[in-house]
Amino acid sequence: MKCLVILFMKFLLLSNFVMAETLTTKSKILKQSNDCFKDSRVQICKELVSEIEKLQLVVFDQNRFKCQSSLLGLQTEIIEAYFFNNFSNEQISLMIPYVIKNC
Repeated sequence: MKCLVILFMKFLLLSNFVMAETLTTKSKILKQSNDCFKDSRVQICKELVSEIEKLQLVVFDQNRFKCQSSLLGLQTEIIEAYFFNNFSNEQISLMIPYVIKNC
C-alpha cells in the first residue's frame, strides 16, 4: 500500500512538470510561428509542424479540445505558408489569437 502511495505521488509530481513544460512549449511555438510566417522557407517551419503535433496530443489527453482545434488551425496555416508560400510579410496568422485564448 505504501508503494502505491509513493508511485501515485511521483505520478502527480511528474504530471505537474509536464504541464509546466507545456506552457513553455506553447510560448516557444507562438514565437516560432511568427518567425515562420515572416520567412516560410526556413527549417524551423518543418520542425514546428511536429512540435505542434506533440502539443496537440498533450492537450487531447487533458480533454482541452478547443486548444487542440486552435493548434490544428495554426498547424494548417504553417503548412500552407510552407508549401504554398501564400503568406506575404504583411500578412499574419489568424489562428495565433485563438491559440493564446484557448490554450
